[in-house]
Amino acid sequence: MKKTLYLLYGGKSAEHDVSLQTAFAVSQAIDHTQYDVQPIFIQKSGSWIKGPQIEGSVSSVQSLAFSGEGAALPTELATTAQGVAASSSKEANGLPVVFPLLHGTNGEDGTVQGMLELLNLPYVGNGVLSSAAGMDKLTMKRLFAQEGIPQVAYVGFIRSEWQANGSACLEQIEETLGYPCFVKPANLGSSVGISKCTNRTELKEAFHLAFSYDRKIIVEEGVVAREVEMGVIGNDHPECSVAGEIVPKTDFYDYKSKYEDGKTALIIPAHVTEAEQAKMMVMAKQAYKVLDCSGLARVDFFLQKDGTLLLNEVNTMPGFTPYSMFPLLWKHTGVGYPQLIQRLIELAEERFEEKQLIRYDK
Repeated sequence: MKKTLYLLYGGKSAEHDVSLQTAFAVSQAIDHTQYDVQPIFIQKSGSWIKGPQIEGSVSSVQSLAFSGEGAALPTELATTAQGVAASSSKEANGLPVVFPLLHGTNGEDGTVQGMLELLNLPYVGNGVLSSAAGMDKLTMKRLFAQEGIPQVAYVGFIRSEWQANGSACLEQIEETLGYPCFVKPANLGSSVGISKCTNRTELKEAFHLAFSYDRKIIVEEGVVAREVEMGVIGNDHPECSVAGEIVPKTDFYDYKSKYEDGKTALIIPAHVTEAEQAKMMVMAKQAYKVLDCSGLARVDFFLQKDGTLLLNEVNTMPGFTPYSMFPLLWKHTGVGYPQLIQRLIELAEERFEEKQLIRYDK
């Protein structure tokens, strides 16, 4: 008997279009002999629409962007959850699995994960805590600092602080970080809303841009370093891929260079020493465990010329098309795209079964 796999994608997020690309890629690579693939599209308005079952190749990305009136609630998943509850099954084998392919807010930040926990359905990827902490760059960096993981210097602000005394915010950055520095929305991915600043005028503009995407922002010290990334999969016993390097041909790795103009080179495997590779693996696993990650993550580093390794961030739902860094890292490690998808589904089922061991009685 085939299992049902729900693809959950789109979303009320600035990364809506990226999510659509991811859903298209996964729908093409999934083994349809093993799974009945059921798409659920979340419109930018937040409406949920169940599409027709995907039985083979999908014609285009836009064919997955269903139109029409959405349900007030994700009724399809709720009905499925009721059936699961009625069966009282503690084994994932045979149960439907949800694959959230959502990037950014309202999907990668623990909100959808919380809903799936309440429904008690197996789902791919990170749980509520790791998703929320990984999405909020300030919270993530504070957790890593608590563990003594080396990072770039940073400061954070909320919108009301900026509105109350913007000059003091700018002065704090100039005194503690200096220029250049990078301003980012705290809760957003895909390099949306990020600015590189070399003077106060640019810094003011960057604050306005970042605060248009989030109520909280982070400002990081600019460092001269290579950007090196590593993929991690697993639950309690994570495994690391080879390292890969990002070489942007623009001033920095922004949304446009990631997805639009192709002005970025990916070098896989990265030209690093065995000692540097080993150090990255140790730090990647440490960061993965600090956030209590499950399923997958991409861990990003800064590697300075003197060999100093700094943790940049952990992405709990990295770009997931066959041409994105995360799948490419695993391809060069010996795990192809279809096999990677299958492994993540297995990890989702493994984590679901572990959660069923928790007692709720006294």
